[in-house]
Amino acid sequence: MMFPVGDSWTVAVIAGLFGLMLGSFLNVCTFRWPTDGSVVHPPSRCPACGASIRWFDNVPLLSYVILQGRCRSCGVFISPQYPLVELATGLIWAGAFWRLGFSPEAARGAVFLSILLGIAITDARFYIIPDQFSLGGVVVGLGMSFLPGGVTFVQAFLGALVGFGALWVVAKVGTWLFRKEAMGGGDLKMMGMVGAFLGVPGVLLTLFLGSLLGAAIFGPISWKTGKLVPFGIFLAAGAALTYGWGERLMAWYAVEFLGRTL
Repeated sequence: MMFPVGDSWTVAVIAGLFGLMLGSFLNVCTFRWPTDGSVVHPPSRCPACGASIRWFDNVPLLSYVILQGRCRSCGVFISPQYPLVELATGLIWAGAFWRLGFSPEAARGAVFLSILLGIAITDARFYIIPDQFSLGGVVVGLGMSFLPGGVTFVQAFLGALVGFGALWVVAKVGTWLFRKEAMGGGDLKMMGMVGAFLGVPGVLLTLFLGSLLGAAIFGPISWKTGKLVPFGIFLAAGAALTYGWGERLMAWYAVEFLGRTL
């Protein structure tokens, strides 16, 4: 079902508000899942003083502004990650439904991009991609493949296999060449999730874009400092670009470098 064009802003606003609430939950996931914590218990509390956060202090964005970024009980500054993730998730959902209308594909795209955001955050903070995002995302991607408008179940299943398998081969070759572990298992499972949402072509383009971004942005830092590359961040960025502009990028490449149209 698609809303008329005139209702697109209404749909986007409603989706954005839902995204804000989901972003609040996503914050909890990104802090607790990497340490094997529960997202249910204990309830949200101040990390400094341990005071429980009451519902009226837990309204996405608004509470942070009213409290000026401080805990009501102890006055300690609260990480700006909380409102930024809420805002980003709200924009993801609003953008998906504004662009695609009230449709199954809008929901599928918003869920996929939200998972990618969670992966990027946990890999940046902890160098960990929780199984809840990766393996859980595979299950969600396969389930949502039955919705109209996106990849089919067969395409999603093959994408998940190729996504995991391709990176497994790269990891084994890298480990053999450099005599040390070249890639974490989280990256492999993450690419299985990407494949479940994007299919095999999406996996290949994601790997290309993620590797390009990782080498250009973090490569020099890793070379000078020896720090591990949080590859999940760049794979997430590559997957987001692939989902949003993958067809256009491949069409541009075909025209500019192959001299033909797809």
